[in-house]
Amino acid sequence: MNTSVNVPVRGPLVAIGGAEDKSHDAHILKRVLDFSGKSAPVVGVITTASAIPKDVFGGYQEGFSALGASKVLDIRVRDRSDAEADTFVAMIQQADVIFISGGDQMRLTNIFGGSKALRAIRARHAEGAVVAGTSAGAACQSTTMIYGGPADDSLRKGAVKMTAGFGFVDGVIIDTHFLERGRFSRLMEVGATNPDHLGVGLGEDAAVLFEGDTIRAFGPGHVILIDSSAITGSNVFDLEDGEAVTVHNVTMHALIDGYGYSLSDRRVLLPHELEANSLEPKNAYS
Repeated sequence: MNTSVNVPVRGPLVAIGGAEDKSHDAHILKRVLDFSGKSAPVVGVITTASAIPKDVFGGYQEGFSALGASKVLDIRVRDRSDAEADTFVAMIQQADVIFISGGDQMRLTNIFGGSKALRAIRARHAEGAVVAGTSAGAACQSTTMIYGGPADDSLRKGAVKMTAGFGFVDGVIIDTHFLERGRFSRLMEVGATNPDHLGVGLGEDAAVLFEGDTIRAFGPGHVILIDSSAITGSNVFDLEDGEAVTVHNVTMHALIDGYGYSLSDRRVLLPHELEANSLEPKNAYS
């Protein structure tokens, strides 16, 4: 089965599993800055998903500044009127890196959906700006977004709650805090009902770069891929909501920094293959 990822924009797209290091040794955030291709990029931090935006922004302001950002902008969009405000649109237009924090991804889609601010993000991304998000800011990136479902008993029909995301990337469904919160059954239930979508489970302090048809893992943590494209059977269509799901022949991969995955032919890519085909800026490996 040939299922490809569709990234209809030119800028790098990064999804992070949450709880990433923000110290001066922060591997993931340093790479996010490097992807901009600028020595001192302007970073815009969107804290809409968080209930404590001031504290969250302060942590990222300190971290990105220590890593070499020339300016860190507080894009504190809290409601739909903010998402239409020229002040915040202007901040987005200045940013070389647009970073979306964690919290509640439903707040992100509710507040940004159909807004000037979201159109501005798409425009900057099309111009080459980096869009990166962590936790909720990662989960919202796909066309179909998980917004709920218990970690301990999700392999039941309808247990995982899904809705439309921002659609920055197609062909995948992203889950975060994946290993730490035991969310394997969530992506297995998703795969039973959406076998053409690759489940991307991001561990904490782990990230992926979506690069054409390639998913590139980086950071200290694990990236777990749940591939249901070759399942040989499931009872999901015979069930009532809440009944237990069986699904057969699901494939799982665990990736670490330097490994990748090809969505076009559904296989793991080794480090030397990624090096040969990389679209990353050269300073991304510094």
